[in-house]
Amino acid sequence: MKEVTLLIGHGSRDDDGNQEFLAFVQEIRRRSPEQHFEACFLELTTPTIPDGFDACIRQNADRIVVVPVILLAASHVKLEIPEFLDTARRQYPDVEIVYGRNIGLHEQMIDLLTDRFYEQAAMYTQEEIQQTAIVLMGRGSSDSDANGDLYKMARQLWERTGVFTVEVCFTGITFPRLPDGIQRAISLGAQRVVVVPYFLFTGVLIKRMQGVLQDVKSIHKNLPMSMAGYFGVHQRLIEIVLERREEALRGQAFMNCDLCKYRKNASHEHSHNHEHHHAHDHSHSHG
Repeated sequence: MKEVTLLIGHGSRDDDGNQEFLAFVQEIRRRSPEQHFEACFLELTTPTIPDGFDACIRQNADRIVVVPVILLAASHVKLEIPEFLDTARRQYPDVEIVYGRNIGLHEQMIDLLTDRFYEQAAMYTQEEIQQTAIVLMGRGSSDSDANGDLYKMARQLWERTGVFTVEVCFTGITFPRLPDGIQRAISLGAQRVVVVPYFLFTGVLIKRMQGVLQDVKSIHKNLPMSMAGYFGVHQRLIEIVLERREEALRGQAFMNCDLCKYRKNASHEHSHNHEHHHAHDHSHSHG
């Protein structure tokens, strides 16, 4: 049996971010030379998901394992990608198509966030760390469940690091935004602030937020502030993606919305009605 893994990146208007995703896939190929990997993007750039399936078929794949290299499960992961899978199954009825989990709430993601924080706080004493706020910055979603996952990680990050506080903010779609998150940390009495992005790769948003941070710094000149690195081509991330692939093959991709009966009811009204996301979100297990 010829098996190909299709890795789906989000896609960005900023080509630097797209190139970083492709470099990430290249590194996975280097790590697992016995496996076959194809790369595609959900939106904003090419190759598209249908292009990705075509590339797998050109390699004579009998089985395609689809792994979304996407952090939190909002409508992209729950609704849009499964619809592409449905279309591909109709188009290639003889090919087995397996849907793996997105990166999600993985223990190693807390390790990775902690690593990124300590890269910024390497020179801090223990006492200074206890006076430091982490502002954990996510993309933001219209899916309350995905936003809630970031708050869950904030709590775990606080327990892991022992910082003064971990505040959550988002770059768009929902609130609080980055200046609000920093202001909240300062109001509580933090002596220094480290913004830790919950972002895979660079892009429009990361670059914009670096500018926003400079603006906030100019207001609070005496309070040390820095932004940690996003994840990029990191060993831990590679391990998680390969683990998600293995899970899918073992039939253990518990958040497999591909099989979710609620999605079937929801998808036909997807374009008309935004509310069904909530019905879908709260109605099945996230494993």
